[in-house]
Amino acid sequence: MLDGHLLLGWLSFTIIVYLLSVPGPTTAYFGLTGNEPLSILPLNSLPEETMGKAHYKLCDQLKLEKKQRRMCRRDPGMADTLRESIIMSALECQHQFRFERWNCTLEGRHRSNILKRGFKETAFLYAISSAGLMHALAKACSAGRMERCTCDEAPDLENRKAWQWGGCGDNFKYANKFVKEFLGKRSNKDLRARVDMHNTNVGMRTIKAGMETTCKCHGVSGSCTVQTCWRQLLPFHEIGKQLKQRYETSFKVGSSTNEATGEGEISTGRSQQQQHSLPGLSDQIPRTMDLLHIEDSPSFCKPNKYSSGTAGRKCYKDKNCDAICCGRGHNTQSREVTGPCQCQVRWCCYVECKQCTQREEVYTCKG
Repeated sequence: MLDGHLLLGWLSFTIIVYLLSVPGPTTAYFGLTGNEPLSILPLNSLPEETMGKAHYKLCDQLKLEKKQRRMCRRDPGMADTLRESIIMSALECQHQFRFERWNCTLEGRHRSNILKRGFKETAFLYAISSAGLMHALAKACSAGRMERCTCDEAPDLENRKAWQWGGCGDNFKYANKFVKEFLGKRSNKDLRARVDMHNTNVGMRTIKAGMETTCKCHGVSGSCTVQTCWRQLLPFHEIGKQLKQRYETSFKVGSSTNEATGEGEISTGRSQQQQHSLPGLSDQIPRTMDLLHIEDSPSFCKPNKYSSGTAGRKCYKDKNCDAICCGRGHNTQSREVTGPCQCQVRWCCYVECKQCTQREEVYTCKG
């Protein structure tokens, strides 16, 4: 039998191990990283007679934290904007991973189980969520759907060519300020929390890096003596493509101790030469555009708590069937498809098409 001191020590050790195994506080409980069921989020417009403070109910449906719910209620247009950001992020995630083993499965327990771990997929979910929120809000401001923000005034535009501010720029500055306050800052003592915050920031920085200046010329005979310019965000598909590329090159990190300060730091495990090429690696959170992950991802081949597997998934022969089907092979089905064909323009704007039927091959992964 264990004596009292040994038993107490063993219990203390067990409790410490358990606490260390529980995921620490993360930076963004919202959108694809939140707890709200995505099935309640179709963007249905509300009848005019139910407006007023109907957005309060919409804010409650999103199951936000107390501070986030208060911020949501400040502006009647915010609830729809938040829902739009979730849907936009979800659709873009599924689009970017449509040819992968993990096809951004978001329903039920699969998403929540992935969020409990530190996979590459988790990193992408944090980045696409913050990017979607910032993009949707900046666009909502410029579209006039918000009461507390309008077009971006962009005072930092260069004035070399007698530029005049015009058009309606996407209000990145307001969106950036709001999102930082909305997501908040949490404890950065835990490695997982710091990695989540880093990946959230990567999504926000990707939006910022994609700001473009669009100009329209004014003047006699196209002389362009004056230009009207405004700032616009990249289309969200471009943002999704960039984040997918960063997912492909995501770095696995661990924690290390700084001998000078005694504090934990993020270590990428890169070679010394590569580490020196990264700005701010000595900081607790490296200010890089790389996505970071802590654990190796599962294969996603068979049904488990992270995905429903790839059995029955559609694939493309000679492109990705071998990878998606995990070596199990694929089934081939032939079906008839009817659609418009041989279309011709009649008069100015009328298009006349015939209906043609053709056979196509459909490939699905074996179980």
